[in-house]
Amino acid sequence: MEYAFEHLFSEYLDAVRGDLKSIKRIECAEVALHRHFAGRDMTTLRRLDISSYIQSRRKVGRANGTINREIDILSAAINYAIKHWEWPLPNPTRNMSLKMPEGRLRWLTRDEAQRLVMCAEAGLNHCLGSFINLALNTGMRLNEMLGLEWHRVDIEQRRIQLDGQHTKSGKRRFIPLNRHAQDALRERQAFRMEHCPRSRWVFAWPDGRRVTRLYEQFQTAKKRAGIDDFRIHDLRHTFASWLVSSGVPLTEVRDLLGHASVRETERYAHLAPNRLREAVEQLELPLAA
Repeated sequence: MEYAFEHLFSEYLDAVRGDLKSIKRIECAEVALHRHFAGRDMTTLRRLDISSYIQSRRKVGRANGTINREIDILSAAINYAIKHWEWPLPNPTRNMSLKMPEGRLRWLTRDEAQRLVMCAEAGLNHCLGSFINLALNTGMRLNEMLGLEWHRVDIEQRRIQLDGQHTKSGKRRFIPLNRHAQDALRERQAFRMEHCPRSRWVFAWPDGRRVTRLYEQFQTAKKRAGIDDFRIHDLRHTFASWLVSSGVPLTEVRDLLGHASVRETERYAHLAPNRLREAVEQLELPLAA
């Protein structure tokens, strides 16, 4: 069948194979989609078919977010075929996304952060303390930090450069460094000079190999610090929450986090209630006589 599901995804995967960041997500979604649409002539696809797929995924316990990602990937494949190959396909996925609950948001107090860093530095791992400090003061993602190379770090100019291949959005981003972030990087510099002066990685083992995993050490430090329900990614939430609570505008927090839209950053808006009170205070001016 010329426009069968298998043909569509075979061609689509070949076309986007160079995008290593998204290919794994597409391949995982394709496995789930294939179970439902195998052999299907995509020119006959209807909204009822999408609804049926959603119900089948719900029955096996898949979360709304997972189902939405799979539908989005199906939609992207169809749109790609329409645009680039002029395939006569319908795209009935529009407005079929499921409602998402408000995302989990957990951040540290200053006291919790201090305890966590102290426990991380207490012999657990040579880089965990500086890793946590850098995350708390830059908002960088786990993979952005563990993949950070020294040639993209300028401590004296107080910035880190992330190119498109290093960021989730695929866009270049510059990370400003405050004093605490500089100190964390200088700790890594000193370690490098002593143990692995030729390593290109900021977070490296004594033999120069890149550190690729800190999960176990982080869990131990968290337990010693008496902190519950906290993940490595929540260091990024903590960075954003502290900024918003300090009065930094959401648009600036958006840029620091590398969000594509301020809508992603609005999850922190409730932490800045003063801005709403200040807004209504503008109406306290006396009425004209």
